[in-house]
Amino acid sequence: MGKPRVKPNYRRRVLRLPDLDHCKTAVLNSLGSPASRRVYEYAIDQFIAWYCSEPRLAFNRIVVVRYRMYLESRHLAANTINQQLAAVRRLAHEAADAGLLSPELAAGISRVKGVKQLGFRSGNWLSTEQSSEVLKHAGADTMRAKRDYAMLAMLFGCGFRRSELVGLELDDIQMRQGHWAVVDLIGKGGHIRTVPIPNWVKAALDQWTRAAGVCEGKIFRAVARRGKVWGSGLSQNVVWYVVRTCCERAGVEHIAPHDLRRTCAKLCHDRGGELEQIQFLLGHASVQTTERYLGCKQNLGHPVNDLFDLRTDGQQQAKDVESVPADGASEAVEKAFGQGIECGHGGSEHEQPICDPKHVSLPERADVVEIGKSHRPHSFRRCSEAGTSGRHAENKADGEPDQGTRGRLGVGTLPDRTP
Repeated sequence: MGKPRVKPNYRRRVLRLPDLDHCKTAVLNSLGSPASRRVYEYAIDQFIAWYCSEPRLAFNRIVVVRYRMYLESRHLAANTINQQLAAVRRLAHEAADAGLLSPELAAGISRVKGVKQLGFRSGNWLSTEQSSEVLKHAGADTMRAKRDYAMLAMLFGCGFRRSELVGLELDDIQMRQGHWAVVDLIGKGGHIRTVPIPNWVKAALDQWTRAAGVCEGKIFRAVARRGKVWGSGLSQNVVWYVVRTCCERAGVEHIAPHDLRRTCAKLCHDRGGELEQIQFLLGHASVQTTERYLGCKQNLGHPVNDLFDLRTDGQQQAKDVESVPADGASEAVEKAFGQGIECGHGGSEHEQPICDPKHVSLPERADVVEIGKSHRPHSFRRCSEAGTSGRHAENKADGEPDQGTRGRLGVGTLPDRTP
């Protein structure tokens, strides 16, 4: 009689802490990027701490939905919540592959949707004056100040990420086409690009390397309090500290190292740089990402609702009305139209121009009307109420409509007296 076959335990619903640690190790080993491993490790640790806080909690779709509601209650950003949920989905898939979770439960967890993000979050940029002020407060004669100035110059002038900055080695800087550049830099997602280095950035970098005696290996090193250079590199937290300290000295707060990368792209675009070249400089796979870095979606520097000011226009119109007196308005009308203002007593053929402007006052100008289509030059006449009513009666008697009247302004209308 043969040995009985052991079926996999697919009815398992609750994962204990050793099972979660095993699945976490499998997830981290499947990732190739160190940055991705760091982010996924933090996300999985956050989920395990929440999952183990309530005993005998099943690992299924309902539990993951509750975890998403817990993340939303913490008022986290949509990208952060979606990143946390992606790590939980990856954890469920690894648990199913290891036989610790049924495939149906893993499929249900994978169907949990993330949080929809409407619009784009506004970035933070520094102006040219603010950038120069930050570099000014970083410059000094000490060893640490030279290192900080060179780090900020690389962030402002080349648009590096903080992970790329701390991993930069001296052999990466080479001469290409008569210009210094960081050749074949491996950035986020394994994208390879070449970053040119401006002359002023190269001068700040040479000042640091000569003073620190860096001949090979990582360019930026740790500096002790007494100015001694030691170690073989830096952590990314040092970049955070340097950017925050120098920006606070310059009076600029809430600035992250990635904001200096946005500032580099913004300054390049303001100086006439092409969008395609800025994309190559930053190493973006999509040009839409570069547009978000430049703030092309919404220009907060020159917003469209600053193009008008209703309150200011109303005050300006009121000032214009008060500044023009009544006599001045009558003289302006008389000068503008000259002989075009005529008095037609009943509309006779012999019409005399009004020579005395005192007979035309501002209230009577409401009766001025423009004569419509005619071969004669356009003229403006002041019609009396009697003459208008008489002509209107004649038109009604003949049964012909008054086609010569172009518009009505004031009391009556004028017919076209073209023969």
